[in-house]
Amino acid sequence: MSTPKSRPTGKVTPISGFPEYLPEGRIVEQRFLDVIRETFELHGFSSIETRSIEPIERLSAQGEDADKEIYAVSRLAGDSDDARWGLHFDMTVPFARYVLENAGKLAFPFRRYQIQKAWRGERPQEGRYREFTQADIDVVDVGTLSPHFEAEMPLVIADVFSRFPVGDFVIQVNDRKIPNGFYQGIGITDVMATLRIVDKLDKIGPEKVKTLLVESGTTPAQADQCLELAGIRSNDLGFVDQVRALGVEHPLLDEGLESLANVIRTGMAHAPGKLVADLRIARGLDYYTGTVYETQFVGHESWGSFCSGGRYDALASDGKNTYPGVGISIGVTRILGLLIGHDLVSASRSTPSAVLVALPDDAARERAVATATALRRRGIACEVAPSAARFGKQIRYAERRGIPWVWFPDAGESGDEVKDIRSGEQTPANADDWMPPSADLTPLVTRSS
Repeated sequence: MSTPKSRPTGKVTPISGFPEYLPEGRIVEQRFLDVIRETFELHGFSSIETRSIEPIERLSAQGEDADKEIYAVSRLAGDSDDARWGLHFDMTVPFARYVLENAGKLAFPFRRYQIQKAWRGERPQEGRYREFTQADIDVVDVGTLSPHFEAEMPLVIADVFSRFPVGDFVIQVNDRKIPNGFYQGIGITDVMATLRIVDKLDKIGPEKVKTLLVESGTTPAQADQCLELAGIRSNDLGFVDQVRALGVEHPLLDEGLESLANVIRTGMAHAPGKLVADLRIARGLDYYTGTVYETQFVGHESWGSFCSGGRYDALASDGKNTYPGVGISIGVTRILGLLIGHDLVSASRSTPSAVLVALPDDAARERAVATATALRRRGIACEVAPSAARFGKQIRYAERRGIPWVWFPDAGESGDEVKDIRSGEQTPANADDWMPPSADLTPLVTRSS
């Protein structure tokens, strides 16, 4: 018989990069997830969930830095050969695999959303975590994918953020064909390496980017041209003429300009002021082939992007069919870590309960439970007071938790009464028909001024 291991004792040490919210913060997160889920479904996306692990070779094939981010999974009692699985660091790679495995059972074009945890082995810092929740949407088709889906993605995101108090935001859009064609047009051969360097503009600035470009093999003149292209930004179709003025010609560049113009034109019509053509946006992952997106809070650009994605044409293929797609991902934990950490959003209370049913004495508990049951059947979240303390103490308990109403069984000549503890007004009530104001039914999430 094995000897039970003793329980660990002493101080509990948090593990960095694995955020845990207090109840009020969790309410904010849940409300945000509700808005995301409802909006995705309003746009016709179906929910799926994939497994947490994928073969390491599949995960590490998605970019030069991907293998540095993967958490390997193995059994403690296993040998080194067991470490062939890794926790997924995004949703796109497992989704591509899911499509290949289930292609015969899916209706194409397939519209899916996925809200799950992901894991990334990077240094934790503000807004970046080792464990985090992402919310993704993708549309994937067989063989070819209509370009109008690339214009649809940012409209869904604009709809999400218009329904949740995140403040003003902008969705920056580019098309990878534009830099690809431009770079080839000026004689650059290693396009992907150039894209990865230009993608660091926000982090290291133009001077260091130019230095890296020259070190990678471009001439100083070519590096300057790359920076000129990356400096173009427009909230209308003016970017097309600005690119043309640089005097570079290439068929892929023409294709990219037309594609991006269609996306911006759609945004101007259906999400005015929210989309901007920003030609410095590149996205570092290799699988993007067309439109790419990044999203920032206005006034908090130093936080970087919290919602990104793009088009991919060759990520999923079974040798006979290719499944091109386009998707965008909301960094739920990243957004909330910044908003909650800077006290920019808050919940009106730390509990779902709208009503506390008071206890005049211990013998009244059964009666109080019956009242609470009647309220719950009508969709009113409530709880019974933990003990039959003085009413003043029970009211203070409700105040600490933010519960706006206290119910007093058999408090008056006509029976039960309910008290709004914010105003002090107390009125007769019946659990079979009383309703609180709609604003009190669920906790509210508001943006701080």
